[in-house]
Amino acid sequence: MSTQSKESRPEKVTTQTVVEMKRKGEKISMLTAYDFTMAGIIDAAGVDVILVGDSASNVMAGFETTVPMTLEHMIYHTSCVVRAVDRALVIADLPFMSYQVTAKEALISAGRMMKEAGAHAVKLEGGKAISPTVKRIVDAGIPVMGHLGLTPQSIYKFGTYKVRAKEEEEAEQLIKDAKKLEMAGVFSIVLEKIPAPLAKQVTESVSVPTIGIGAGADCDGQVLVLHDMLGLNKDFSPRFLRRYADLHSSMTGAVQNYIKDVKSGDFPNKDEQY
Repeated sequence: MSTQSKESRPEKVTTQTVVEMKRKGEKISMLTAYDFTMAGIIDAAGVDVILVGDSASNVMAGFETTVPMTLEHMIYHTSCVVRAVDRALVIADLPFMSYQVTAKEALISAGRMMKEAGAHAVKLEGGKAISPTVKRIVDAGIPVMGHLGLTPQSIYKFGTYKVRAKEEEEAEQLIKDAKKLEMAGVFSIVLEKIPAPLAKQVTESVSVPTIGIGAGADCDGQVLVLHDMLGLNKDFSPRFLRRYADLHSSMTGAVQNYIKDVKSGDFPNKDEQY
């Protein structure tokens, strides 16, 4: 973590690193994080990319959607993560209505995320409609990751979290959007909840890496929400989620044992007091 000497720190992952990983056929690992402690753990474990997602709205703040997150919220969470990270590339979501109105406002939002939070890149949802905005941000020297398919900030427009681009027309538009984002200068694109064959087609049609979530194995990398893959969240079980731990049960048991020991007078014992 941040207390390491410069000599002992691992080589930093950059936007160019992940582009080169696609070229070499090396899969990219990406997880979300929202706080210093969790970010430090997954960075030390060797994850390539950390996304400070506006999914913090759901897993940290308890909101039903990502819409309530503000730029100030995201700057706070991102700054916590950045302070813990030595190796991983840290990408921060620009939240709803921080980039959709004008390209100038989007550039200001992205600039604040870089200057105030220390993010290494920002992520925006959308395709053709936001490609001029993406270009404006990239031209200012700020790396941008795109996001296509299911775009949670637009949930009230879609009205559902079901798989996107199953119909031919929407699938063709998604491919066009991916190419538009590539031309605008994104260094990577998240593909969320789209059919695996379509994700494969997009991955093969663009030179930048694709990161899948519910988009099959042919993407250049994968991302999951940390709280979901660690089993902290018991209520969310989509097909694409693989739980690598059951921390909900472990933590519940630990808290119950603590309560029992306090109630019985067993904690603290003589070795646990001054």
